[in-house]
Amino acid sequence: MKPGGRPCRTRRHSETELVGRELGDLAATFESDFELRDFFARPWTPATVKRTVATEVAQKSGLSKLTSDFAALVAGRGRTDPIEVIAEKYRRLLDEDLGRVRARVRTAVPLTDEERWTLSTKIGHVRRSRQVVLEEVVDPTMLGGLVVESGGVV
Repeated sequence: MKPGGRPCRTRRHSETELVGRELGDLAATFESDFELRDFFARPWTPATVKRTVATEVAQKSGLSKLTSDFAALVAGRGRTDPIEVIAEKYRRLLDEDLGRVRARVRTAVPLTDEERWTLSTKIGHVRRSRQVVLEEVVDPTMLGGLVVESGGVV
């Protein structure tokens, strides 16, 4: 804790990163399980039952108390359908707060560590960011080269 009772930035940073990962996991769980999506979409199921089921799903998935409580809140309000959008928006806001940029890289063959480092450095320079997160996609239909998408620019 910092003087004045405020949590230090590194602790807050790790908690916000954890919540971001867990929201993504929660969205993936809801997206991949048709029965779960169907259950939460039923308007006749009481909100208390939906909250209980969401809490159980979160606990079985090993999610933190904060994320479990959030899952229960959105389930109780009948808002689990946009959970993927919520997770994506949270990730974007977190990236913006941390000064981090993301780039999707499509290549014909996997990048080497050196190529990955060079590409991250160049993208960081162009996007004015010290931290670049690369999402690599190997596309064997490409003849060669690479395609980089970041911040709406290709």
